[in-house]
Amino acid sequence: MASLSGVVRQAAVIPFLNDKVCLVLARSGKRWVIPKGCLEPGKSAGEIGLQEAWEEAGLSGILNPEPAGSYTYEKDGRKYHVMVFYMNVTQVAEKWPEASWRERCWVSFPQAAKAVEETGLQEIFRWMMTARVG
Repeated sequence: MASLSGVVRQAAVIPFLNDKVCLVLARSGKRWVIPKGCLEPGKSAGEIGLQEAWEEAGLSGILNPEPAGSYTYEKDGRKYHVMVFYMNVTQVAEKWPEASWRERCWVSFPQAAKAVEETGLQEIFRWMMTARVG
């Protein structure tokens, strides 16, 4: 788990296909999130984002090399900083590593902004809508 000054650094992707965004169910099964994971030595943030999209949602695609933005959140007394990338989905697998405990759903950009809890991530979705990304 990569951290800087006590902040856990993560990378995530917003997978989109046509005019829909893919959200995945959190491990708790109680809320919708985007695929994300902690940075690992020897891998870039973009590589982690692509890895998490595959593991958590069974998606492969083309990553925009420039980050879409970032947000922070707190969990269990720790602070997390998440670098977010856009991923244009090119393949959707029927089976994926975390399929047994993660559901995925395809929603519009406005629905995604309402479905996620993190304010910073909601702002990124809102920016996507105005910029017509995807």
